[in-house]
Amino acid sequence: MDRMNVEETLRRAETPLFWVGAFTVASLALWLLYRLFSGFRIWVLGNGRLLSPKLGKWAVVTGATDGIGKSYAEELARRGFAMMLISRSQEKLDDVARSLEDQFKVETKTIAVDFGKTDIYSKIEEGLAGLEIGVLVNNVGVSYSYPEYYLHIPDLDNFITNMINVNMTSVCQMTRLVLPRMVARSKGIILNISSASGMYPLPLLTVYSSTKAFVDFFSRGLQEEYRRQGIIIQSVLPFFVATKMTRIRKPTLDKPTPERYVAAELNTVGLQSQTNGYFPHAVMGWVTTKLVPISIVIFLGATMNRVQRSGYLHRRKLREQKNGTNLKSD
Repeated sequence: MDRMNVEETLRRAETPLFWVGAFTVASLALWLLYRLFSGFRIWVLGNGRLLSPKLGKWAVVTGATDGIGKSYAEELARRGFAMMLISRSQEKLDDVARSLEDQFKVETKTIAVDFGKTDIYSKIEEGLAGLEIGVLVNNVGVSYSYPEYYLHIPDLDNFITNMINVNMTSVCQMTRLVLPRMVARSKGIILNISSASGMYPLPLLTVYSSTKAFVDFFSRGLQEEYRRQGIIIQSVLPFFVATKMTRIRKPTLDKPTPERYVAAELNTVGLQSQTNGYFPHAVMGWVTTKLVPISIVIFLGATMNRVQRSGYLHRRKLREQKNGTNLKSD
């Protein structure tokens, strides 16, 4: 009797269970198709035509004389924007401006300031007066000379102040100066260059990692505040790119040249509010945030930076010994 009751119960449950299973399989299939379509839309088709002088005649790039910033300036000039270049060295600014004018036949202006200071923004505001700005790239940034434990960082007090001013204050202040004009015209794009190290804590680069996490949160918060007013604010989180800051000399598939990275990243504007900007970096970002537990990511990051720290200190010690020997022989 009990066996018959069990069989009857299973028979009654068979149809509902079938539909639950079918719904689950269909949902997973639709999710997978959506992800594949989204990936194709972002990484194959892209959105490259969005960035044009129709947004505004001028593009502003901070930290525009080297690396990623210089590549943004070159790519935006190639698309026809007049360029406002802001960086510390007037000599380097003049070189980049001259190159853009000769190569792309665009108008350029420069402002030489040290973003480690906080009294520079009235000068920048004066230099931006009257410009129709369509794009702002907040790229300027500084990192550690080498991975180091927090309390062992040389000149820690000034190090903290400088890194906060360059990596965080500059983003807030430049946005303050430019965003109102974009809102008034209901169009404009702000690209805030964060870092993959802002996606999770990175021991021995803790202050840098924290400032880049701020840039990411600041960008995504502002995007929600102003997207209904026609403004795009994107958080850009690259992994390693072959630049002077990273000290990577030889580009590879996962460590692209800044030119290759920027060309790929600009295709994601308007499609992703938070992006790693480059398909291999997007895969790395998915693995490190979705697949691998955060505790393991932090551990591996700390281990890698300890190895780099030891190597740097060893090389520095050898240089000091060599210099000491040379002094004695002299």
